[in-house]
Amino acid sequence: MYAILDIETTGGKFNEEGITEIAIYKFDGHQVVDQFIGLINPEKEIQEFVVKLTGINNKMLRNAPKFYEVAKRIVEITTDCIIVAHNASFDYRVLKNEFSKLGYEFKRNTLCTVTLSKKLIPDAPSHSLGKLCRHLGIPVADRHRANGDAMATVKLFKLLLEKDVEKEILQESIKYFDKREVKQKIDKILDKLPERQGLFYVHNEEGNIIFIGRGTNLKYEANKLFLKTTRKAEKILKRLHDITFEETGNLLFTRLKYYLELERLKPKYNIIRKRKHNLNGFNHSDMIIMDKGRIPEENAVILIENNEVIGYAFTNLAYQENKLDVLRSMLTPIEHKQLSKTIIKNYLLKNKVSKIIRLEVENNL
Repeated sequence: MYAILDIETTGGKFNEEGITEIAIYKFDGHQVVDQFIGLINPEKEIQEFVVKLTGINNKMLRNAPKFYEVAKRIVEITTDCIIVAHNASFDYRVLKNEFSKLGYEFKRNTLCTVTLSKKLIPDAPSHSLGKLCRHLGIPVADRHRANGDAMATVKLFKLLLEKDVEKEILQESIKYFDKREVKQKIDKILDKLPERQGLFYVHNEEGNIIFIGRGTNLKYEANKLFLKTTRKAEKILKRLHDITFEETGNLLFTRLKYYLELERLKPKYNIIRKRKHNLNGFNHSDMIIMDKGRIPEENAVILIENNEVIGYAFTNLAYQENKLDVLRSMLTPIEHKQLSKTIIKNYLLKNKVSKIIRLEVENNL
């Protein structure tokens, strides 16, 4: 069962809007089985631009019931229903705030017809209610009034239900008040992350990388991020669509790749601090640094020549490590040479690696 609704408000600051009109149609998937429509006295002034948009003015609401007088009816008509609205997050938020003022926690699952229409009618020129209905030939009366917009949403939702034959898109689009869909998404994402060392990349819906994480246990580090309650973590979680990862095998490669990727990708939610570059050279200008690879039989190698970081590679044959021309052909080149030199130099001052091969004369290899 669905409660398809539209709310008009006074306008004003976020979470300070008052409801001026509400229309709710109880819909069983085929027809409207109940309805509630009415003006509401918000007990505050309506913003002038809202008056011009909706035609609802303060005088019209003087004798209208206040929200607490209709609250019980709203609870009754929406009980055991999914709230459906065009831009449902707005209508649901405003309703929750009004109930909260009365000391009542209003909890309903929601569906947004903007989200549904973008998935089911992706080629529409616009997904605003008026333009979408016009594109689809859905008649709209009393635009920007609760009753007209709610009835238009009923007709639109009925069409979207018919288009979603398997009802899979609808089920995927429900937002649960207990946020179970978020937990399900996180569990699904965490399942594919290994409990090994490396980097993980958080992608938004457009595929852009918005955050890079790192650690010795990728699954643990990603889960730790999702459990945080900071504003930044909440923004990342809200925009999370997928996670990819890259194993590194050792701490040096993790650190090196992490800072190089931050420099290259500049993810929105990473804090990128300026590093003081270590201008001193390596103790030896030509060498191969070797450390653990991603699997037991593999080595991670970094080639340093003429005091510059040339590149890195993963190898599993001693032959490749002993033939410099072969090794060079395998390397992934490093662009930010000064940054990589600083990272490697600082790492070697405090940490050990598996082996360092000094390259005195290339022909001796």
